Amino acid sequence: MGYSKSPLLVVLLLSLAWLAPTWGEDKDAQVEEGVVEEEEDVVSDELLEEEDVLVLHQHNFERALHEHRLLLVEFYAPWCGHCQALAPEFTRAAGILKNDSMGLRLAKVDATEEVDLSAEFGVTGYPVLKLFRDGNRTHPIDFTGQRDAEGIVRWMRRKAGPSAELLQDEASAQKFITSQDVIVVGFFKDLQSKAAQGFYEVASDTVDVTFGVSNRTELFQKYSVTPDTVCLFKKFDEKRVDFPLDAELGLNKEELSRFIVLHSLELVMEFTSQNSPKIFGAKILNHLLLFINKTLEPHLEILGSFRAAAPLFRGQVLFVLIDVNGEGAQVLQYFGLKSHEAPTLRFINTETNKKYRMATDEFTTQAVGSFAQAVLDGKIQPHLMSEEVPEDWDKHPVKVLVGKNFEQVAYDETKNVFVKFYAPWCTHCKEMAPVWEELGEKYKDHENIIIAKLDATANEIMNLTIHGYPTLHYFPAGPDRKMIEYKSARDLETFSKFLENGGTLPAEDTQPVVPESPEEPKDTNGTRPADAPESRDEL
Repeated sequence: MGYSKSPLLVVLLLSLAWLAPTWGEDKDAQVEEGVVEEEEDVVSDELLEEEDVLVLHQHNFERALHEHRLLLVEFYAPWCGHCQALAPEFTRAAGILKNDSMGLRLAKVDATEEVDLSAEFGVTGYPVLKLFRDGNRTHPIDFTGQRDAEGIVRWMRRKAGPSAELLQDEASAQKFITSQDVIVVGFFKDLQSKAAQGFYEVASDTVDVTFGVSNRTELFQKYSVTPDTVCLFKKFDEKRVDFPLDAELGLNKEELSRFIVLHSLELVMEFTSQNSPKIFGAKILNHLLLFINKTLEPHLEILGSFRAAAPLFRGQVLFVLIDVNGEGAQVLQYFGLKSHEAPTLRFINTETNKKYRMATDEFTTQAVGSFAQAVLDGKIQPHLMSEEVPEDWDKHPVKVLVGKNFEQVAYDETKNVFVKFYAPWCTHCKEMAPVWEELGEKYKDHENIIIAKLDATANEIMNLTIHGYPTLHYFPAGPDRKMIEYKSARDLETFSKFLENGGTLPAEDTQPVVPESPEEPKDTNGTRPADAPESRDEL
């Protein structure tokens, strides 16, 4: 029996076929409209807050800039340890400033979500803090203050108000100059001059020092200054230092800033948690450290000679006092010292991490000065720390190296030696330790491969500076004293391929493999620099 269709059914089917695309298009259009409506909800420029901190994204950023005269924005990553440490301080500062009449606000941007904003402002590490003024989006100012609540508030208020107090008469000037340990006053004939404006700019950037300014003739006479001179008044050392401006060149802002930093520091800075930021913020790379016990009178007597040697080296060498019976005790391990070894001197260059010691501890002013100058002149070799060689250093699969046995083991011409340089406090090192032990076990009976480890915080090697932990170096057999840094994946399989391929990885294993970034060495105060931006690789 054949199939037949009524005319009515044919017409109906044709109509359905004709209308079907239209129905689909209508439905798609409705979906698109729904999406648009949902997107419109998402892209609102409403300014929301979390604990007094504005939460910004691509669509409300511009509004925030125009509604707040001064806006400090933190670009952060949720996983970033530095960001997590900053968060409570940033929140506390936001609460203080929100109630300030000067119109100062704090905001935050999740830089991992707002990638366009991160790219626009060149954010590559976290946290990054930038100040936006008067809605200007193109020239934000990098935050340069202390990263605690008080430091953030102080920095913001300095940026908002007059950076220097105008001194009108002798009484107010005297009260102002004696109000702080360090006061900087600019004496200018014309407060509208280019030099005076440069002074205001330096004052705006130097938030930890109080500034004043005056154009009063009676104050020039009172303080015996010629016009266009900057004076630094302090309650220690030489009490006052002058910075006269060059009559032809005017004010050099960089030179003035450097002058203020150097002369705001005491000739001898005692290492404390309060002074630590000043010591490292001075950007003087050479430090001469005197280790004493301040409870012992003979030790305190040495301090006078040490202080007397300091003026000759101002700006070149920072003289630092370490009280081994106080906060300075935490510095002892960094130099491989015990408290009973005080009094003693150590010299360190914080850039190269090279340390120096006197042949004999002598503490006269002349001896201290001669030692410092000899180091600067390159006449003294660095002092390398080393632990004693453990009796069982070679009894386990992973051999234990120290400074005293490193040379003979690492540069053994008959062995290929793979060394892990670690720090006991390093979390990455602890995480990698089981794999390193497995590697040692795997090659413990191998004729010419040695797996070893060295505590780089207690042992130093000539011409080898460790910039992060863990650092892995391979020393191939042979007379050439070669050293190859391993920078690939940190797993047993990849380590094994590296070793069995003679210190290189096969081509198929050299594609971009991003290992964890090493942890940075700690500062002399035993802590990682608080203002070092954290990269995504440090997870």
